[in-house]
Amino acid sequence: MEQCGESLRKRDVVDRISALPEPLILQILSLLPTKLVIATSVLSKRWRCVWKMVPVLRFESKGDIKKFAESVSKSLLSHKSPILNTLHLKLNDRCDDVYIGVWAGIAITRHVRDLELDLHFGYSDPPIRFPSSLFCFDTLETLKFKHHVLLDIPSLVSLNSLRTLHLHSVVYKDSESIRNLFSSCPNLEHLVVHRSYNDVVKFVIESPSLKTLSLYGENFVGRENGIGGYVINAPSLVRLNIQMLKGYEHCLIENAPELLIEANVSNVSNITNETIMASLKSTKRLCLDLSPLQIAYPTGIVFYQLVYLEMYSHKVEWWNLLAVMLDSSPKLQVLKLTDDSSQQPKLVSDKKNMEPGKWNQPKCVPQCLLWHLETFVWTRPDWIREEEKEVARYILGNARHLKKATFIIEPIESKRLFRLAKRREMLNELPAVVRASSSCQLVFQSE
Repeated sequence: MEQCGESLRKRDVVDRISALPEPLILQILSLLPTKLVIATSVLSKRWRCVWKMVPVLRFESKGDIKKFAESVSKSLLSHKSPILNTLHLKLNDRCDDVYIGVWAGIAITRHVRDLELDLHFGYSDPPIRFPSSLFCFDTLETLKFKHHVLLDIPSLVSLNSLRTLHLHSVVYKDSESIRNLFSSCPNLEHLVVHRSYNDVVKFVIESPSLKTLSLYGENFVGRENGIGGYVINAPSLVRLNIQMLKGYEHCLIENAPELLIEANVSNVSNITNETIMASLKSTKRLCLDLSPLQIAYPTGIVFYQLVYLEMYSHKVEWWNLLAVMLDSSPKLQVLKLTDDSSQQPKLVSDKKNMEPGKWNQPKCVPQCLLWHLETFVWTRPDWIREEEKEVARYILGNARHLKKATFIIEPIESKRLFRLAKRREMLNELPAVVRASSSCQLVFQSE
């Protein structure tokens, strides 16, 4: 019995991982933090150099930044993999600029494909300039710069293989640096721009190959309204996401993309020359989180391709924007409304202070309700408000081909008797509404 137990204990400590094929071992190690990967070198003689062939390296500074920088430099110089697929560097404290150049230079020689530089230190510290001479990543496919990176690009560079580019809260020397960067990426397909600094007045995004664009702006403190803005020229665009633009002179989408499938426009307001909505007329799926009082809506625009519309019902007079959208979307098949006021910060939700309103229904029943709308979903409707009751009645009473109307209800605490009573009243009333579609299924769900 003792011999059996001894045999089991020996079997438990058998090193099965070392027996795996090296490509599989490298794949497993690629999923771990680099600090742990390097630590495997002390396991045995067999593991002493395995980490040097791992094609994915991720470093994050903790503690003494100088020791960290020297350790990263030493690790990169010791690395032997002929191709470095991924190099991610996150610095929580500022280091000397020269280290950035050294690390990027090593990455170039190792044919890096995915490079991320996140300089997440204090806002009072000056940004670190990324050397323009090192923008010669012919193998680079993904590039992400985050925080405190200064982009100073006085001339065209070489980023021929780049497909994905993220620019999150970086600093731009001037508009020319932005133009040179985008002009140096002839095959760019995915772009994320998140602005946090008021460093460039006119931000131009020009990319014939671009397919997806996410643009996040901010209302910069101290900047006068109606100054500067964005110009987007991307005729191949398929998906567009624009959020948090306020108080700019313009946001122009030139050469409106005919291939646009999906667009999301959220918290855009007070832009002097507003042409965003007119540029989206070819989209098939559209999500809007806007107030019609804060965005200009061009007259006569028709969304001939739109089949899916999602709108948020927590902005001032959102219901009047809904009326316009229904009237402008003759082929709409799916309509989703969402009250996100309880989930959103006060900065973007106006519902608590919103005055009672009145649903100004279209003068004529929109074509989409007469011929095409099949699905209606409303998440967290606030049936204390009269205009929301009117919207629900109008949709049910006029959508002739509606197959299913779903109301997803937010839980209400039992002590909030008034809200419970109002909900119960509406739940009893809706099934009695005369529906234009005799086959419409009315569904109530709890979150």
